[in-house]
Amino acid sequence: MIGAILGDIIGSPFEFDRGNKCKEFPLFSEESAYTDDTVMTLAVGKTFIEAQFDISDEGILKMLANNMRQFGRMYPDAGYGGMFLQWLRDPECEAYNSFGNGSAMRVSSVAWLYNDIDSVRHAAKLSSEVTHNHPEGIKGAEATASAIFLARTGHSKEEIKEYIIHEFGYDLSRKCDEIRPYYYHTETCMETVPEAITAFLEGESFEDVIRTAVSLGGDCDTLTAISGSIAEGYYGIPEELREECYKRLPESLLKVLKDFETYLGLN
Repeated sequence: MIGAILGDIIGSPFEFDRGNKCKEFPLFSEESAYTDDTVMTLAVGKTFIEAQFDISDEGILKMLANNMRQFGRMYPDAGYGGMFLQWLRDPECEAYNSFGNGSAMRVSSVAWLYNDIDSVRHAAKLSSEVTHNHPEGIKGAEATASAIFLARTGHSKEEIKEYIIHEFGYDLSRKCDEIRPYYYHTETCMETVPEAITAFLEGESFEDVIRTAVSLGGDCDTLTAISGSIAEGYYGIPEELREECYKRLPESLLKVLKDFETYLGLN
């Protein structure tokens, strides 16, 4: 989960095509800050830790809505999209058929909390459909969670690529050099998740994946959060980046992250 958060923080200064589409940039600056991607990633993670205790799907969906709204109230200025912000503010508001990339950026925790891919995909589907219940929104969440799970369980990049193509039909044939010149800000799963996975496939280390994702541009914090979440499973996180992440989170969010890591036995 920390890979997604680092991707969000590092990508945040370059959102809305503010970068130079290159891999040479300071990883952190005064503008590097967590956004709604981090807040909702942690809200979902908290939910699925609690959901390990034999809670029904209906119960999980209610818990997701409650936690996401609670975290949204705690951090109201994190940069939520318009429809999602309306959902956050109105407890009576139901899922709104979104295929936005928010479903994929917040899903990473489920790939660490479940130990078979069917359970991972089912949890990813639930995490999406509480708001993003369009088939493409659900697909983006399932594909991202699947890639993370396969990465953390020792599968090769070629195996991950083949699974994503076969199960989800995403086009992973393009190279980043082909994507980069024509890629601009978009907030759909269909135009974010394949690019994020491609950045992971081409990267040669956790940091290189992050730099490659940022170099594509577009909805940079979210794209890089997705790439970073997969790269964490494959490469792990350098300790100096982990510590930098901790320093950039407020205490209440940091506690959720550390509770998650403790639950998994990571610290």
